[in-house]
Amino acid sequence: MGAVPDKIWTWQMVQPTTFNKETKETTPGKLEKKQIPVPQLQPGEVLVEVAGCGVCHTDLGYFYDGVPTVSKPPLTLGHEISGTVVAGDPAWLGKEVIIPAVMPCRKCILCKTGRGNRCLDQKMPGNSLGLYGGFSSHIPVPSVDLCEVKNRGNTPLSHLAVVADAATTPYQAAKRAELQPGDNVIVIGITGGVGQYMGQMAKALGANTVIGIARHEEKLKRALQFGADLVINSTGKDAGAVSKEFRGICKEKGLPGTGWKIFEVTGAKPGQEIALALLSFTGKLIVVGFSMAKTEYAIGRLMAFDAEIIGTWGCLPEYYPVVLNMVLSGKINIGKFVETRPMGTIAETFAEAHKTPPMKRIVLTPDF
Repeated sequence: MGAVPDKIWTWQMVQPTTFNKETKETTPGKLEKKQIPVPQLQPGEVLVEVAGCGVCHTDLGYFYDGVPTVSKPPLTLGHEISGTVVAGDPAWLGKEVIIPAVMPCRKCILCKTGRGNRCLDQKMPGNSLGLYGGFSSHIPVPSVDLCEVKNRGNTPLSHLAVVADAATTPYQAAKRAELQPGDNVIVIGITGGVGQYMGQMAKALGANTVIGIARHEEKLKRALQFGADLVINSTGKDAGAVSKEFRGICKEKGLPGTGWKIFEVTGAKPGQEIALALLSFTGKLIVVGFSMAKTEYAIGRLMAFDAEIIGTWGCLPEYYPVVLNMVLSGKINIGKFVETRPMGTIAETFAEAHKTPPMKRIVLTPDF
């Protein structure tokens, strides 16, 4: 267990990237290394020494794409966090933990009726937890929703940061889809930071057939080793062409044309268009990836197909131990999908990940 610091070192988003519609000029965002005070911990709060924080597409959206944060800059981004409790609630001192990406209020009607993952008063590090986020040396958080890490074997604590979003979000999505053993599943964006775990999760929960769709051939081949039974490379293909290829696969493999559960994970308009083109009789489309784009759809088709489109957000903290167990037992592989870098490389890492999605989820480890 580390010492309790006098100050918290952090990489703050001083300002996000902005675009002036009139002048057409882009003002680059700024990340600055800062020291901020350690707050007075309240009852039920702890201070966690950060072991690692994952770089998520959401962070890049906040920094580059104009997606607003609840807490206004300056604030520290980062919501995929693992670490060790060094101060606060005595019951948690010295324990290794994963911090949920969304922490419900536990008091509102949504929380009381099982929908706390979308609690309107939830706290999310790097967004709505004041100025605190995971790209720091330490972070103060409520202790009630922490997921304790036990018996992690040779798995580095820093790697387990990805459980806090990339691995748990697919579990919540599967719950929303009412995924059952024997279901047939499509994952659009199976090569992405969340998509690679969506494919694994679907298979681990008993899916009969998992078809992955994406544009990165090398990553698609990897997906065939981790969750996917079949893949479609969508490079240069519109939604109609992908739909035609999918129907051909179903005919060739003797798969049904109805009842597919489609997980759209890209958060990009082309991915959404593919998902909508594939949605057919008694199917379900679960929207996992966020996008500010507007996608057109003839909503009357839902009635004709007796189909559903469902949104999903984050993951209930009470599901985290289930997912952690799936990771530590080997049902979900994270080792092949994670790389660590020093937190001091945050600016270069953000720029690289924004330009070209990395082969693996990047976890930044403190090096202040």
